Formats: sequence, structure tokens, C-alpha cells
Amino acid sequence: MSEYDVLCIGNAIVDIIARCDEAFVVDNGIIKGAMNLIDAERATFLYERMGPAVETSGGSAGNTAAGLAGLGGRAAYFGKVAKDQLGEVYRHDIRAQGVAFDTAPLGDFPPTARSMIFVTPDGERSMNTYLGASTELGPEDVEEDKAKAAKVTYFEGYLWDPPRAKEAIRRCAAMAHEGGREVSMTLSDPFCVDRFRDEFLDLMRSGTVDIVFANEHEVKSLYQTTSLDAALDAFRNDCKLGIVTRGGDGSVVVQSSATVDVEPVKVREVVDTTGAGDLYAAGFLYGYTRGLDLGHCGKLGSLAASLVIQQVGPRLQVSLKEAAAEAGLI
Repeated sequence: MSEYDVLCIGNAIVDIIARCDEAFVVDNGIIKGAMNLIDAERATFLYERMGPAVETSGGSAGNTAAGLAGLGGRAAYFGKVAKDQLGEVYRHDIRAQGVAFDTAPLGDFPPTARSMIFVTPDGERSMNTYLGASTELGPEDVEEDKAKAAKVTYFEGYLWDPPRAKEAIRRCAAMAHEGGREVSMTLSDPFCVDRFRDEFLDLMRSGTVDIVFANEHEVKSLYQTTSLDAALDAFRNDCKLGIVTRGGDGSVVVQSSATVDVEPVKVREVVDTTGAGDLYAAGFLYGYTRGLDLGHCGKLGSLAASLVIQQVGPRLQVSLKEAAAEAGLI
């Protein structure tokens, strides 16, 4: 039996989440609904203008690791923080979630990454991220025992921005495949896809990545089409397993010879979509690493996503394991 179900690799980022109105987004030049990389000066500018905020450890893959651990899965995490206050907060919090996190920290510069997330009344989130220490993740941070001991290694597409992280991911992928394991990624963001379309397609077509998560906008961007059906046809040919989330329309899972439509879980109110895709991946991978059928995996993903969008922030305030049990999914 492998020691871990999923090894997650990502940018270790402290999320700072605040509500705002549409005018605030426009007045401060924030690109709505996307992840915008910013420098330290811009980070200071926005932080000074934020209203009351909730601070929590985050980052896309970190959210997935915490969600999987919340279901009772065995999760590990690679991510870089600094030896500063936010770094200590991040390290303590993710370990408290039950995630194995042993990546050696940097000194005190650059400081630990932080993302200022502005949530508008429609529940949409606009992320403004200073990557700081997270960009220093490199191949020397790959722990061979964890890379070979996880059933699935999962990384976020955002990591394709810092070049040394690419080396770390490729090294992990080689170790995972050497051990007969699988590698998964999330496309992360349409703007991320635009920057690295050719490289992402090569990862899939070369077999470096086996399983790919995307939302509807990202998969259309990947194949430069306005047709979801056309994107899905291409997607199924390029990777072993593709999963596309569609918000209120549920999700669809594709393989070379199969398509599984997954119904959404109805929610009373969408409060904040931060972490929805991350928690979907957590639920899906929990089921997948236990050998459940794809429809069942999708239902677990939908449940996890439905819970996180009814609260502020990506760390669930209810027991995901208990919710899954009540729904008859575990």
C-alpha cells in the first residue's frame, strides 16, 4: 500500500479574502474573475485599500491537499514559504489539516507569498497574487520518498510561471511514473492557459501528465474554440483522463471511449467561489485513489465544491467527511 493517496505541488500562498462591490474592482484596476500576478508595490497598494479580511493558508494545490485530508485521505504537499510570520502560519495550518508538509523554508527574503482576493456580490473572486517565496520552489525540494509513494501526484498550472518549478514537476513526474504512479494537473486559469498552451498540450500528449482538471473556460481556451463539444473531443484524445467543471451545470469526465456527465449539487446561495475547483479536485481524487467509478468520483468532487462556495474562504468550516457520509458517498 502506498504511503500517500495524493502528493500536491503548488504555490504556498496565504490568502487574504475581503468582500467588495463592483465599483471597487473597477476603480482599482482589478481584472475580475482571474488570477493576476502583482509585484510587492501593487500588493501593498491593494492591501491598504482592502476592507475587513479573512486570512488563511491557501494556494490552489494546498487547498486540494487540505480538502483531501478532510475526507480522510493521505495527502502530502510540496511548496515554498519563508522563515517569517506568514510562513509559520502557513506551515502550522496545513499540517493541522493533516497534510504532510516538510519542504525546507527560505530565509526571510523574498517573503512568504500572499494573495488578496476580492469577492463581489455575485460570488466571483478576483485574485491578486504576490508570489514571493513560492517562486523559489526547485528540483532540490523534491522528496523522492513522497514522489514515489503517492498514488497520484497533482500540481497546479500556476506553477508553470516560475521556471525552476517546472524542473521540480518534471522530476516528480519521472519518479512517479518510474514507480507506476500517475500524474495530474489543473489548468488553473484561462490566462495561464494562454501563456503556456503549447507546453500544457505537450505535457498531455507526451504522457508526462495523465489526468487533467479544467473548467469550461480553460478547456475552450486550451483548444482555442468556442465549442465545448469540440474542446471535449480534443481533450479526450490528448490525455488519459480529463475532467471539466461547469459551475452550476455540473461537470463532465471524458476518456478515449467514455463520457460521464455529473449533476451539480444544488446550493442555497453562492457566497464565494474561492477554492471551488480545488475542492472538486480533492473530492474526485479521493474517490479515484480508492478505485471508485468516475461518476462516483465526480459526485464527491461536486459535493466538496458545493460546500466551499457557500462560505468565505477555501478552508471548509464543516466536516467534509461527515457531509460525504450523509450523502452516501463514502
